[in-house]
Amino acid sequence: MGARPLLLLLLLHALLFSAPSPAAASPHISAVISQSGLDFAKDLLVPRATETLAQLSVPDIAQSVYIPLIGTVHMVASHIVLQGLAVADSTVAAGDTGVVVAASFSSVNLTMEWSYSYDSWFVTISDSGNASVQVEGMDVGVSMGMKSENGSLKLFVTECGCYMKDLDITLNGGSSWFYQVFIDGFSNHIRSSVENAITNKITEGASKLDLFLESIPKEIYVDKVATVNVTFVNDPLFKSSSVQFDIDGLFIPSDKTALSKPMHFGDTKYAQPLGSSSNMLWISLDEEVFNSVSALYFKAGSLQHIVDKVPDQFLLNTASWRLLIPKLYRKYPNEDMLLNISAVSPPSVRINVGGVDATVDLDVIVNVLDSGEIVPVACISLSVAVSGGASVSGNNLVGKVELDYFSFDLKWSDIGKLHTSIVQRVMQIVLKKLFVPYVNSYLGQGFPLPIIKGFLIKDAYILISESRIIVSSDVAFVEPMKTFRVKQFVRSLSEGVPVTTM
Repeated sequence: MGARPLLLLLLLHALLFSAPSPAAASPHISAVISQSGLDFAKDLLVPRATETLAQLSVPDIAQSVYIPLIGTVHMVASHIVLQGLAVADSTVAAGDTGVVVAASFSSVNLTMEWSYSYDSWFVTISDSGNASVQVEGMDVGVSMGMKSENGSLKLFVTECGCYMKDLDITLNGGSSWFYQVFIDGFSNHIRSSVENAITNKITEGASKLDLFLESIPKEIYVDKVATVNVTFVNDPLFKSSSVQFDIDGLFIPSDKTALSKPMHFGDTKYAQPLGSSSNMLWISLDEEVFNSVSALYFKAGSLQHIVDKVPDQFLLNTASWRLLIPKLYRKYPNEDMLLNISAVSPPSVRINVGGVDATVDLDVIVNVLDSGEIVPVACISLSVAVSGGASVSGNNLVGKVELDYFSFDLKWSDIGKLHTSIVQRVMQIVLKKLFVPYVNSYLGQGFPLPIIKGFLIKDAYILISESRIIVSSDVAFVEPMKTFRVKQFVRSLSEGVPVTTM
């Protein structure tokens, strides 16, 4: 397989889900492989791809040559095998229509066997031996494009070629008179056969990668409620030194199947993210992603929490409120309490320059455990505003918020009319001691970024601009080249086994 080109094929697969750089126009998620990301994958995968060429077999070559005084000699070069490859240089670049990969090999060694035979009117003569071939330099290049098809990526080779420079053929065994005849007659044939074999191997690798790309999951499971739709929308956008992918990115119910939806966003423009252009990947997530997950959890009834245990358990006893709400204590002395906190509408998330804001409307029902029976005693309506930021933990985008302000209204009460100052003090305690820590414990788990399994986001930093969060980072392998999918793909290329998926 064309070592160098194959490497890129792998590189594109490897970083595809995690492949970002300056994000351009995508309303949900944009992912871009930067030049440094392409180079990273190239440097990792070129040696692996080169290994696939090491035992490449070339079809036998047969030819008949007329030699004066001798007659027609039938010659065969067989068992032609590449034995040694040394990469001198390799490059990968993105252009307007695709990705181009090129590699130069400082030396390529081949071994082969030769034989000849000819008939005269009185005798038949044949001979055989082996030979070694030293290729003085070889260049390989492949140009590939991609398009979106049914939510997956379709890869195709637009141009592929291999060029071998001078050949130094050394024949062993047989008659010395035959050597120069063989070299003159077979040098160009050997060159073209090896070039064709390498080109075919590259094309074969591209077709395997195409199948591999089709097998990339279209969903990332979060939990029993939510799954991220990671189908590709629109064809990849090739720019100078980067490749951009548009991903649906919205959260869908876990019992639903992600469907691809062609999206065309016209001339939507986003400001280029600030930061080092040397980062391998950039992932841009629009605020609609976060609003989709809040709407989904609300619809599933998941934005409801019964608070019956807290670090300071004394807060959930009527005795702790006897000075603030005396009637509560008099009616239910020293009784345990629990709070039913539920959202009455999906939380609204807004991403502004420098930070993330959210507003959530809550109903807080105060319950008393009276002889084991849950007795609702009051309901307070809250509109809560929080703000915070985001960070990356592993391959998850995590967050943390702080309470900004809240407003409230007493919906009903069985413990008398509560004074505004009392409700405010109680709700401030509830929000700071119970609600915000609970929200942060959930946000601390985070949501998965679209990164292929086996790869890890490294040295990430966050940029927050108008209506989007941008993750800029490098990428590392958790277990370099040992994850099942990557390892299986390399094996399929080197051993010729079919590609299967889990």
